[in-house]
Amino acid sequence: MDATREIHTIDAAGKSPGRIATQIAMLLRGKNKPTFAPHIDAGDFVTVINAEQLKFTGKKLVQKDYFHHSQYPGGLKRTPMKKVFDESPGEVIRRAVYGMLPKNRLRNEMMKRLTVNV
Repeated sequence: MDATREIHTIDAAGKSPGRIATQIAMLLRGKNKPTFAPHIDAGDFVTVINAEQLKFTGKKLVQKDYFHHSQYPGGLKRTPMKKVFDESPGEVIRRAVYGMLPKNRLRNEMMKRLTVNV
């Protein structure tokens, strides 16, 4: 099935990462189309601009951590959100969207259609 893919541009200035990520995940998945089927990857391309102007509520920027485990004993790694945001603001959005997409073979193809411009 050939999907006609549109290009959506989302301005992230002054918005919270979670609210933006839900919009992006819906567009990447194709749930905004009447022909949506869960097993078909018919989503659109999404470009996010002004990622460095995200608004964080409360103390999330300082208190939230990203975790990663190396699968070895004692291999739990912790990265503060502030460090990730300072190095690459788009990575915060990318990680939020990644967690919202379905955990199956379609996820990597959906993520390839996401572009985050700082």
